[in-house]
Amino acid sequence: MRIKNLPAASIEFIAVGSELLTPHFQDTNSLFVAEKLQELGRELSFKTTVGDRLDDLKLAIKIARKRSWLIFICGGLGPTEDDRTRQAVAEVLGLKLVFRRDILEKIRKRFETRGLRMSPSNRRQAYVLEGSEVLENPHGTAPGLWLERRKQIFVLLPGPPPEFRPMVENLVIPKLKERYGQVQVLRSVIRVTGAGESLVEDLIKPVYRSLPERMQLITLAAPGDIQIRLSLPVRRKPQRDVAAFNRVKEKLLGLLGRLVYSTDGEPLEKVVGDLLRSSGKTLACAESCTGGLLAHRITSVPGSSDYFLESIVTYSNESKLRELGVSAELLRQKGAVSEEVAREMAEKVRTKAGADYGLSTTGIAGPGGGTETKPVGLVYTGLAFSGGTVVVKNMFSGNRERIKFQTTQKALDMLRLKLLEEIGQTEKK
Repeated sequence: MRIKNLPAASIEFIAVGSELLTPHFQDTNSLFVAEKLQELGRELSFKTTVGDRLDDLKLAIKIARKRSWLIFICGGLGPTEDDRTRQAVAEVLGLKLVFRRDILEKIRKRFETRGLRMSPSNRRQAYVLEGSEVLENPHGTAPGLWLERRKQIFVLLPGPPPEFRPMVENLVIPKLKERYGQVQVLRSVIRVTGAGESLVEDLIKPVYRSLPERMQLITLAAPGDIQIRLSLPVRRKPQRDVAAFNRVKEKLLGLLGRLVYSTDGEPLEKVVGDLLRSSGKTLACAESCTGGLLAHRITSVPGSSDYFLESIVTYSNESKLRELGVSAELLRQKGAVSEEVAREMAEKVRTKAGADYGLSTTGIAGPGGGTETKPVGLVYTGLAFSGGTVVVKNMFSGNRERIKFQTTQKALDMLRLKLLEEIGQTEKK
């Protein structure tokens, strides 16, 4: 096996457990490892989920051996017959499993301190891979193992997150940092709204042609919110890397213009909140189809009481009449899902709350309730301010949750752009 040719970035995570292959359980440990590795300036290259069958486990380990220098294997270290991780690694690497009486005594004492008797099956957990270093597990009975073999590192850790996470944070990451150091990585998360993935891709195509070597550009698309993640490891000439990184970032910002709402990964509700606070303005909302989601997003930001006054969820026509004073004749003639009602909702809530801005949402989130003239996904978002009111007709796609999110994203972005416009006008004066 030609280990010397493995790329420096090839780090692999193997999640072990047949339950992880069902719809009832989710692997979150790999996400934690990925986050901690990023702090060292490193990235996961591969993630594998494998069941408890010995042959499947051995195959996953053999594949990882061929392509990764650091291999995390999580789970399968328990006391039951289907906990086969140690056996699988031993057979693939041609190693013996060595019994450690000191580990068995620690397990026994752990049970005794809780007034319990250790089961004979726990004896399995006292076997370790020949030549491995034991990683203490203060929160469970299964010790972790650190094994170095032919310039590869295998890290075996228990699966339960309350055991796994402290061991990664307190033992594994410090060991990696001490051994291999910390790589500085320049990062930026550019967030975009108001355009689809294909349009954004067309706009930024020129950047791909001049992307510096080692620089990574990843586009993550979701309805109403697109992320462009930039990263560049800093090597021997930091100033040159910083300059190259900034050139790419500035080119992206120039190509995307006002579609960009954040350059450091902050969500739209935080960006809008900061603009409201800095300009000394206040906001109130009137929600129908979003059912309070807009207010929830706004108030999820700490300190939002500085600028957010209230939100009224007027889901029914009666509520729109009673709480906002929307015209009964207007509701009868145009219907709740209409430009005219969205306009009145925004204006009425702004006046009622005494706010600088009023946002409104009304539409059909589905999956039912649509008609030929007003299909599912039809949404009106309104913004009222001192100089007038703007209403936008939107057609969103997706399930109910996606339509509701896209509606709040559109409403917040309308407010963002208006705030930027007014701030720009003030600066000109």
